[in-house]
Amino acid sequence: MSRAEAPQAPAVRRVSALWTFGLLRSELVTTVRRWRTLALLGVLAAVPVLVGIAVKIETRGGPASGRGGGEGPAFIAQITNNGLFLVFTALAATLPFFLPMAVGVVAGDAIAGEAGGGTLRYLLVAPAGRTRLLLTKYTTVMAFCVLATLVVAVSALIVGALLFPLGGLTTISGTRITFAEGLGRALLIAQVVAASLVGIAALGLFVSTLTNSGIAAMATTVGLLITVQILDQIPQLHALQPYFFPHYWLSFADLMREPVYWDDLVKNLSLQALYAAVFGSAAWARFTTKDISA
Repeated sequence: MSRAEAPQAPAVRRVSALWTFGLLRSELVTTVRRWRTLALLGVLAAVPVLVGIAVKIETRGGPASGRGGGEGPAFIAQITNNGLFLVFTALAATLPFFLPMAVGVVAGDAIAGEAGGGTLRYLLVAPAGRTRLLLTKYTTVMAFCVLATLVVAVSALIVGALLFPLGGLTTISGTRITFAEGLGRALLIAQVVAASLVGIAALGLFVSTLTNSGIAAMATTVGLLITVQILDQIPQLHALQPYFFPHYWLSFADLMREPVYWDDLVKNLSLQALYAAVFGSAAWARFTTKDISA
C-alpha cells in the first residue's frame, strides 16, 4: 500500500501548483477587465497626451516662447529638444498622485470587494487557503503596478515620438548619451517607479482586510495617500518624513545623472520593502483570523 501511495505526492503538488497558477491568471484577467481598472488605465494614458500637447502648444513658436524652465514637472523644459524626456516628465507628473491612487483603488478592493460581493467565502471553499489567496491578491496588485507604470511610459514615448524629435540626450549632469542608452534608462526608471508603488500596494491590501466594503477600503487607502503626501510637505515634520513611503519617490531622477546617484534610490527601495514586509505581515495576520462566515 505504501508503494502504491508514494507516487501520489508529486501529483498532488502538481495539481496544487496548477491550481495556484489558474487562480493567479483568473485574478489578473478579472482585475484588468473591470471597467474601473480600464478607466484608471485610460486616465493614466491620457496624462502624457495632455502634457505633450500642452508643451507643443506652448512652444509652437520655438523653445524661447515657452515658460521658464523652473516651472512644471521635472524634465519638462527638455521635452521640446527630445521627446524621450516626455517619458520622464509623465512619470514625474503621475507618481505623486495618479499612479498611487490607481494602485490604492485596486489594492483596496482586492479583499474587501470580494467580501462585500459575497464571493470571498466561495474562493476559500476551493483549495486555496487564506495565505495563498492573499499572496495571489498581492501579486495581482503588484502586476497592476507594473502595468500602470508601463501604460504611462509607453503612452509618453509614443506621444513624444509623434510631437517632438528623438535622438541623443543630455543627462542632468550635462553628459551626452545615445538614444539607445536613454531608452534603457527610461525602462530602468519605469521599473523603479513600479517598485516605488509596492509600499502603497501593501498598505492598501492591509486596509482591504479590515472591512467588507470595497468603497470604504479604496477611500481609506486614497485618503491615507493624500494625508501622508501633505505631511511630507510640512517642514516641522522633517525628522519623520524619511519614513513616509512617498518621501523618496522622485529619486528616480537620479538615474538621469552621470554617474548615477544611488543613495536616495536605495533608500526608496529599502523603504518600500519595509512597508511591504510590515503591512504585508499585518494583512496576513488579519486575514488569517478574519471571520468570513457571513
